[in-house]
Amino acid sequence: MKLANYVYGQWVEGAGAGTALTDPVTGETLVLVSSDGIDVAHALEFARTEGGAALKALTYEERAAKLAAIAELLQAKRAEYFDISLRNSGATEGDASFDVDGAIFTVKSYARAGKALGAGRHLKEGGRVALAKTDVFQGQHFLMPLTGVAVFINAFNFPAWGLWEKAAPALLAGVPVFAKPATPTAWLAQRMVADVVEAGILPPGAISIVCGSARDTLDHVSECDVVSFTGSADTAARMRTHPNVVARSVRLNVEADSVNSAILGPDAQPGTPEFDLAVKEIVREMTVKTGQKCTAIRRILAPAGVSRALADAVSGKLAGCKVGNPRSEGVRVGPLVSKAQQAAAFEGLAKLKEECEVVFGGDPDFEPVDADAAVSAFVQPTLLYCDKGLAARHVHDVEVFGPVATIVPYADTRDAIAIARRGHGSLVASVYSGDAAFLGELVPGIADLHGRVMVVDAAVGANHTGHGNVMPTCLHGGPGRAGGGEELGGLRALAMYHRRCVVQGGPTVLEALSRDAVDAALLGA
Repeated sequence: MKLANYVYGQWVEGAGAGTALTDPVTGETLVLVSSDGIDVAHALEFARTEGGAALKALTYEERAAKLAAIAELLQAKRAEYFDISLRNSGATEGDASFDVDGAIFTVKSYARAGKALGAGRHLKEGGRVALAKTDVFQGQHFLMPLTGVAVFINAFNFPAWGLWEKAAPALLAGVPVFAKPATPTAWLAQRMVADVVEAGILPPGAISIVCGSARDTLDHVSECDVVSFTGSADTAARMRTHPNVVARSVRLNVEADSVNSAILGPDAQPGTPEFDLAVKEIVREMTVKTGQKCTAIRRILAPAGVSRALADAVSGKLAGCKVGNPRSEGVRVGPLVSKAQQAAAFEGLAKLKEECEVVFGGDPDFEPVDADAAVSAFVQPTLLYCDKGLAARHVHDVEVFGPVATIVPYADTRDAIAIARRGHGSLVASVYSGDAAFLGELVPGIADLHGRVMVVDAAVGANHTGHGNVMPTCLHGGPGRAGGGEELGGLRALAMYHRRCVVQGGPTVLEALSRDAVDAALLGA
């Protein structure tokens, strides 16, 4: 079966033989995708003129109601999405839940939050500014929805959540969506869009999807469009310098590489709640989605005197994790999504081994449960230890997108800050400590290079939402090598799909424009 693309309000099958999407456990071909022959320029223009106009005719609360209907539909078809996730991504039940349930939860969150914006169609920011000696001439700042398209070029690891965490705020803002999911796992995103289209929830052109190559998409984006990319820093650099993107100053949001850290405080000694909480979270981040999360823990910073005990504790937990075919009972860790990703992970792991000691895993003769190692895409969970600190190179620069993490001992708080910052910008760091003095120095010392800092102590306990969990109400993104982008953060996400402008004029015109406006302060509420 070849998956069709949904463009210009119709389903269009791409030309040619297509690219095979496979089962990463068996190597079996599942479906084919192709974007050959798709008129991307026409698809984008149809979305702008048809989908965009229809969405903008609705109020914020009416768009929120459509998001609620989408969430209800996705929930009803949850079991089907789990099946596709298992077959195409090699996901365990927990992995599928992380992606599919995360998508549903995010759409529901924006459906609820959008109600607060009421019957408005644009946003008013601040009060009026006096521009004359009397009130005859004033200025008012507005945030107006973009008249373009939200173009999403997404990563392979979250075909469900990656689509809807971007689409929900865009649709709520009144901006149509053009999605290009990563090819290896495009099936799930395509099926979700197909279900929404079949249900008739959104007007034609409000959502489009193209599976396969992105082809000439960037040649046709305009100054009123938004391009949001999740993927490698190398690809992001090429997108930033694309002639059309540069010439038209197209708004570009990027989430790229991230060597995220878990940091144990000096008080997180063996036997303390903070130590145990760190061990549990490290193991979870190495095993959920087989470490294929942009937010996963890659470096583990621990006081030098504790680092070996931590290595032993994490290794002991990893030894109890069954790795193999997700269809087999008791399996906790599945494969990577493809042989190509497996090869990339092995290449990165080889670089890390040049300056690291293997303390768990890394067995070249590793045999997964109920799977043929020759055709499957498994990587054994691997814990490394590097005592070179800032002198290390690969540990701070190479992100192995799989179940691999490295313990790096530090000497003092200043050293911990320097090592964390050596990642040159990350999506998240988690800190396990109840030491107020340590936290008071560490958190401000790393905050400007991290999109999110999660602090866990004994009082928080197991109530935290997780190092790698992206919550729709909180910011997702990171500076520097992490891409410099920002997503989610509750209604703050709508700012990306609006353009700030000031209207100068008399009170009558400003009052008229303000009737359909909602206070922009609600975006940060």
